[in-house]
Amino acid sequence: MKIKKEYERWLANAVADTDVAAELKAMDYVEVEDAFYRDLAFGTGGLRGVIGAGTNRMNIYTVAKASQGLADYLKKHFKEPSVAIGYDSRIKSDVFAKVAAGVFAANGVSVNIWPVLMPVPTVSFATRYLHTSAGVMVTASHNPGKYNGYKVYGADGCQITTEAAAEILAEIEKLDIFVDVKTSNFEAGVANGSIRYIPDEVYTAFVEQVKSQSVLFGENVNKNVAIVYSPLNGTGLKPVTRTLQEMGYTNITVVKEQEQPDGHFPTCPYPNPEIKEAMALGMEYARKCNADLLLATDPDCDRVGIAVKNKAGEYELLTGNQTGMLLLDYICSQRIKHGKMPADPVMIKTIVTMDMGEQIAAHYGLRTVNVLTGFKFIGEQIGKLEQLGKADSYVFGFEESYGYLTGSYVRDKDGVDGAYMICEMFSYYATQGISLLDRLDELYKTYGYCLNTLHSYEFDGSAGFARMQSIMQAFRGGIKEFGGKKVVRLLDYVQGLDGLPKSDVLKFLLEDNCSLVVRPSGTEPKLKIYISVSAENKEMAEYFGMSVSDFIEQYYEMSLEDYAKENLKKQCVQDLLLKENSIEITDADVDEEIQYYIDELGYKDKKEVLSAISEDEIHSELQYTKLMDALMKETTIK
Repeated sequence: MKIKKEYERWLANAVADTDVAAELKAMDYVEVEDAFYRDLAFGTGGLRGVIGAGTNRMNIYTVAKASQGLADYLKKHFKEPSVAIGYDSRIKSDVFAKVAAGVFAANGVSVNIWPVLMPVPTVSFATRYLHTSAGVMVTASHNPGKYNGYKVYGADGCQITTEAAAEILAEIEKLDIFVDVKTSNFEAGVANGSIRYIPDEVYTAFVEQVKSQSVLFGENVNKNVAIVYSPLNGTGLKPVTRTLQEMGYTNITVVKEQEQPDGHFPTCPYPNPEIKEAMALGMEYARKCNADLLLATDPDCDRVGIAVKNKAGEYELLTGNQTGMLLLDYICSQRIKHGKMPADPVMIKTIVTMDMGEQIAAHYGLRTVNVLTGFKFIGEQIGKLEQLGKADSYVFGFEESYGYLTGSYVRDKDGVDGAYMICEMFSYYATQGISLLDRLDELYKTYGYCLNTLHSYEFDGSAGFARMQSIMQAFRGGIKEFGGKKVVRLLDYVQGLDGLPKSDVLKFLLEDNCSLVVRPSGTEPKLKIYISVSAENKEMAEYFGMSVSDFIEQYYEMSLEDYAKENLKKQCVQDLLLKENSIEITDADVDEEIQYYIDELGYKDKKEVLSAISEDEIHSELQYTKLMDALMKETTIK
């Protein structure tokens, strides 16, 4: 009944946007339920959702309501509140940005808005440069074209904290979407000075900061390398090409079909450089041009993906982890070489990012800070260093989803900086006759072969959301192994852990330095599972990765009831085999295993071990291990 009433209220009141009005009239029952079963969620990532009519959609009304809530929050915390606004190439991004600006101006919040579409990092930069109270970026990042979003930054240029998001949400929830929102005309605001365009000097200052991240320190390298670049119909074209050209890279070919901003993304429906399909046209260009390097940035230009030629002359895509490790190694080696490493150097990465990054950092004397998934947490740590007067200690931060940042001038991942530093790194090694793949192999030889894979499972609508929650509960139900690797420890961040905020994230630490992370996406209706494998070689890593993947696929398809039944069957079979093979576990076996946890896994004492894993669980694990050993002695592997 509530859904029906709200729908009817929108039919009567949502008439300012003709697209929304027409969509409302054409909706059937199922579409109404999906569009109105909840309000579009507002969190640390702001808003993100499908463009359309309804409370669960991105439209001028939900954007205006969020802006009113943010304005009320800013007025409570700042005497003279102000905001910096940017927007990308997505459908209605410019419209939503102007609606937001009109709401802020109507509430006495001074508005600074980019006159043209700009990348995400420029909003973080402008917020800091202009000393505004907050920043707003209208973008859905790398999501498909039907999405848009509303990202909020604090005065420090970092995405808002959990506490700030909760406070803003509380203000939003007080509002009636059609009664309590103050609005004003954008053009009138520009005319009377309540809305000002951000001057070009700020853009230039941003580019200069990116250029200053170079770690060549006067070394000459070959900058005539052939580069193919695609902005994927987003915001990266002007800042990326300007930066590269001003730094001496002139042999640049832009993918023409993806050059100009276009929110429909006609040649790449999923404009995400993590996806090979989004890179396909760029790869074609690279082959035609015989390019040395392919770069692609996502629509809001905070992520960058690359491809390079292998020994067979074929172009090979690098993962975000691989590129991040190469950049970390390059930057650190150059700083050490030139005596430019800061005191107490720090590298920051997310918990789902490849653990090898920590090994590389340690090799160069850097301290690693691990944070929750999301670059906002990396930005938060940079802010903490700044408060201690140690902003210069920050050397590099990265996440597996193609996000990199080499300086503290912004507090979000920066695709302009990433693209430039990748080109510099590539040129440096090319001058020495070394490919990035060669250097990557050297890292594997030094630190062991590592493989990280991401598996995403989509859950649309209210039923999908409930299903995703039930799967998370099932993962908390005591899974003992993945792909034959025992679970050594389960880290559950739902109540906060290791000083990190509360988050619905599970990390399974497995045998042999392997791990598995399970989390619902904060921006999409997806469950994401990250598998990290450490092995002697690529083949062994890939075999284990596939084993875990197969297990998860089976698990994903099961209902909770099916899973319980399957687990019971396995336990019964195991009990029979234990009895048949006369396998017993002694107190001495348990004590020896506990000592292993202390000596090899970093636990302080027996008490800490048993607080993380019960004696019964240790007993069960030992039973399983001994059983497998007994069975394998009688097994021939072909």
